[in-house]
Amino acid sequence: FQAEDGIRDFCLSRGLGDVYKRQQQKLQATDLERCLSELKVLLGDRLSTASDVRQLHGKDASFHEVHEPDAVAFVESNEEVAEIVKFCLRYRIPIIPFGSGTSLEGHIAALHGGISLDLSRMNQVLEVNENDLDCRVQAGVTRKQLNEHLRSANLFFPIDPGADASIGGMTATRASGTNAVRYGTMRENVLGLTVINTEGRILKTGTRSRKSSAGYDLTRLLVGSEGTLGIITEIQLRLHGIPEAISAAVCSFETLAGAVNTVISVMQSGLPVARVELLDEVQMDALNQYSNLDYPQKPTLFFEFNGTQRWVEEQSQLVGELAGKNGGGSFRWATDEAEREKLWDARHDAYYAAMALKPGCKGWPTDVCVPISRLAECILETRADIDASKLTVPIVGHVGDGNFHLLFLIDPANEAEDLKQFQQLNDRLIERALKMGGTCTGEHGVGIGKIHYMRAEHGESVEMMRQIKQALDPLNLFNPGKLVPA
Repeated sequence: FQAEDGIRDFCLSRGLGDVYKRQQQKLQATDLERCLSELKVLLGDRLSTASDVRQLHGKDASFHEVHEPDAVAFVESNEEVAEIVKFCLRYRIPIIPFGSGTSLEGHIAALHGGISLDLSRMNQVLEVNENDLDCRVQAGVTRKQLNEHLRSANLFFPIDPGADASIGGMTATRASGTNAVRYGTMRENVLGLTVINTEGRILKTGTRSRKSSAGYDLTRLLVGSEGTLGIITEIQLRLHGIPEAISAAVCSFETLAGAVNTVISVMQSGLPVARVELLDEVQMDALNQYSNLDYPQKPTLFFEFNGTQRWVEEQSQLVGELAGKNGGGSFRWATDEAEREKLWDARHDAYYAAMALKPGCKGWPTDVCVPISRLAECILETRADIDASKLTVPIVGHVGDGNFHLLFLIDPANEAEDLKQFQQLNDRLIERALKMGGTCTGEHGVGIGKIHYMRAEHGESVEMMRQIKQALDPLNLFNPGKLVPA
């Protein structure tokens, strides 16, 4: 039953499929027990099968259903990760990397059981090269931890997805956030990786140099691979100097079209704003209530300007003029660090503020990204679609790069009907974005939540993705069921 060629087909051809399935389940259970026994010797108390620990590692920050792993391994070194991969390879046990659990598309769900590999204890900043503006960190280092470490060197890492995510998770999902309009996404800010492949080998990709023409770009292949091709354990990152002057401003608009068209004008004018965030009137109402703010309940843009003091003043003046032409009011400024932190903390709390509109609800966040010239059209059509459905759905967005988000609020008492309506709304949103030359996700990633849109977006290229997956993970043990459609 374990190894004979053709045994499955033999059983199926004679109507013994159920017998074969039961036998395979027994063998898999035995293999899992053997694997856990060996992992216990390696890790001791750092291997947990406790129900609450497994549940925590089977659900991310979204509404997606919990899929618990069979065990959670808390690792502390590259060598431990490599040994665990070898054990799991021997017994054919799936491995699901876990960072901080803040992903939004079910990336960490253990769809087939297996081992959740918790990298949070690998949280050391290994080196900072101030003169070259780069650093190397372990995968469990969080965004805020890294920037606190860099502060004394007057450097910072700009990628800011909102949550205090781990750098490893941000790399695996190709995260971006509020600063992406100026500093790019993880794709542009990762120079190299240390990764454990499916054979348990410790590999290095990339270098510290800013460019290379040597061979396949394995770093870019792994950035955004969501743990399906290898386990990322160390990341070499680009850094940036903290600007001399930083100012933030809030501007309210009479119409949603005016706010979005201002963003388009700013980007097409080549003004290098550091951040530009859109919050529609529904989101602003939620934010005022949740964060005790007093902004008008109107479509609103949050700006940040970086550079020299003179350059910041010039940028803000030019942007203010463009905003005025599109029905924008006067800027409300936040110039000192405490005021800016309060402003951006409020923006990062948008998810929780929206959830508070319907206490006890579940949140289903989704996102798309379109070319900047189609942004107004896409957002306005989406807002009209939402209004026609008479549902409460706020819109927020990192609109400087064409990326915006919706948050569906699901009432547990009416879950089936809510899910049906929101699924239809989400399908139309993604169909709309794809027709405009956009993508089904600008930064959330695919996971299980967006996997059924991959063929519509990529067509036959999905087959190439599948071939890469099969070549690098032939037994489908690394985060199975994610990213690449079956």
